[in-house]
Amino acid sequence: MNKNKMVLGSLAMDLKRVALGYHNGSLVTARRFLDEAIKRKKEIDVANIKPYIKDLLNKLENIKNEKDKERIAEDALMYSTLFQNAAL
Repeated sequence: MNKNKMVLGSLAMDLKRVALGYHNGSLVTARRFLDEAIKRKKEIDVANIKPYIKDLLNKLENIKNEKDKERIAEDALMYSTLFQNAAL
């Protein structure tokens, strides 16, 4: 498994935890995992990934600006699924 796939898989798990945290009302935990996901994004070698993954990574930080917590949970779960599929 190459490094990018491993990081994408880890990013997907962090985002899944963000979604679960916001959905269950654990806001501190959700924010912590969102910060971890944004940090982990920087570990990816963008020269060796597909363009649609680059676009998703660029849009990922927009989650933090959203006010509606349910919307954040939905977006995090969607990104989690997309990154997980890319890792496989």
